[in-house]
Amino acid sequence: MTSPAPALRRLFELQRRFVPGLSSTAGRFQHTSSSSSAAVPDSLDEYDAPVVVTSQIPGPKSLANQETIGSYVHNQQISLYCDYVKSRGNYLVDTDGNVILDLFQQISSMPLGYNHPSHVEILKSSEVQAAVLNRPALGSFPPQDFNELMDTSLKLVQPRGLPNVSTMACGTCANENAFKIAFFHYMKQHRGYEMPAAGSPEVDTVMQNMAPGSPDLSVMSFDKGFHGRTMGALSCSYTNPVHKMDVPSFKWPRGPFPQLKYPLHEFERENEAEEARCLEETEDLIAKWNPGSPIAAMIVEPIQAEGGDRFASNDYFRKLRAIARKNNIAFICDEVQTGVAITGKWWAHDHWGLEDAPDIVTFAKKMSTGGIYYRDELKWKDGYRIYNTWMGDPIRLHLLRETIKVVRDEHLLDQVTRVGALLQENLNQMTSQFPGLLQNARGLGLMCAFDVKGAGKRDQLRSLMLNKGVMVGACGSESIRFRPTLLLDSKHLEIFFDRLQLVAGELSS
Repeated sequence: MTSPAPALRRLFELQRRFVPGLSSTAGRFQHTSSSSSAAVPDSLDEYDAPVVVTSQIPGPKSLANQETIGSYVHNQQISLYCDYVKSRGNYLVDTDGNVILDLFQQISSMPLGYNHPSHVEILKSSEVQAAVLNRPALGSFPPQDFNELMDTSLKLVQPRGLPNVSTMACGTCANENAFKIAFFHYMKQHRGYEMPAAGSPEVDTVMQNMAPGSPDLSVMSFDKGFHGRTMGALSCSYTNPVHKMDVPSFKWPRGPFPQLKYPLHEFERENEAEEARCLEETEDLIAKWNPGSPIAAMIVEPIQAEGGDRFASNDYFRKLRAIARKNNIAFICDEVQTGVAITGKWWAHDHWGLEDAPDIVTFAKKMSTGGIYYRDELKWKDGYRIYNTWMGDPIRLHLLRETIKVVRDEHLLDQVTRVGALLQENLNQMTSQFPGLLQNARGLGLMCAFDVKGAGKRDQLRSLMLNKGVMVGACGSESIRFRPTLLLDSKHLEIFFDRLQLVAGELSS
């Protein structure tokens, strides 16, 4: 059995001494065999450690279910069948009874983990039960408590300078409608008014998908970005050919995004030059594109998540925002994965120190609902311009309200910062211990990643970790990403690094 690196042991020893409430077992790397067992926790607790009861994960029940449903449902993307009744906190239980430390959390969408008591309790209310039974078309028939619900959820965490919000069902439709809001604004500025009158050339041509009613405008996005799978969002996404193959796309401009070198302190000059190059090329692309198909919006992720957890400096984003402002381009910040405290601030773009706020911020995942925040000057007058049947789901607003309360009451922003620093410190230690296998540790708060070098090694590492009861995510071509709950603590990191030590040693041998 491989023992933990001395530096890791020392780090956990320091955590035991100086972090209040850290278990006295921290620093002793525990190993769970297939014969281990754990008690099912009550509603206030979670499991003590992973428990693996099958020879591999996914186990036989998951595999059999996947095969059965494959006769009439496309099943290739199914990973596990899960027992959500037994899952708790940071731990996911699968249908075979394996208890898995889940550091991926439903693709970054569970801020407080599984069956958090505050979320369970709110589902007992008559208002939530009525919303379950009678799902309202929010755009037209909101429930009577809708105003209060909005005031105590989405309004509490609105980004600075963006007082308006529209709910949506998911991140993709949030981005798609953000593009539409930007187009509305651009054409309103161009014409001097919002809606053309009946009988105008715009009204006559728009129903034929022709200009001037359907103008030739574009959205600028960035290499390796990902914004969704509908037509407009997919045209701005560049992470995997399987997402886009055979699908017609808008021929919109794609700017370069910095490819930084790590560790950052060793490559300051190179990274500054890389960001300057990308900003210069972005300005050149805008100048080239605008005469033919004016750029109405620019969309960027604070951290390019699906594309490989690619980071850029705060200075880069401040300068990018200034470029958008100078060229009268609506600046859209896609916070679908980065929002809700995982970086140590509620919104990742708060790290940038912007004097000029984004024009639009889109959100989903850990917010429980999708949606769009936007500036006053982007407001529109006519109904049904941004609209669909559901416009989100009031149940999700109840959950968000409880999430906000827990984050504030339990000081989870401070916990994310503390535990995130420990996670990043340990990742750096691991890359030093296994330099030929693990590289480029990086992160902000708990939103961390590292690369696994070698053909197929990333996917092998992920599979071996899962068989030891720890789930992590993949992104880009060779990266492992962390998308844990905001409740992640040192005891969970100890388990993760214990398993990673074993798996990295196995892959390096």
